Amino acid sequence: MYSIIEQGGAQFKVSSGMKIRVPFFDAEAGTEFTIDRVLLAANGDDVKIGNPVVEGASVKAKVLEQEKGDKVLVVKKKRRKDYKRVNGHRQLYTKVEIISIDV
Repeated sequence: MYSIIEQGGAQFKVSSGMKIRVPFFDAEAGTEFTIDRVLLAANGDDVKIGNPVVEGASVKAKVLEQEKGDKVLVVKKKRRKDYKRVNGHRQLYTKVEIISIDV
């Protein structure tokens, strides 16, 4: 059984026991929450497609930790003008474990 969910403006294909990294949201580690934005739910040949969401479907998940992604360097340069700037950025993510899928 799997489903496609929307969390933080991004879509993820998930199944029970899976660990995913979603865009950051403020929650303590160990907190359980419910995701109601289920776009598709499939159990073998039984596939339910939402318009835009599947009615009555939900996914239970648990926050594992808050983490930062890899550093991305942003470099600006203008030739012959002695202008150089380097800026770093690390995106924040929330690591989540999928507990169960209810359809």
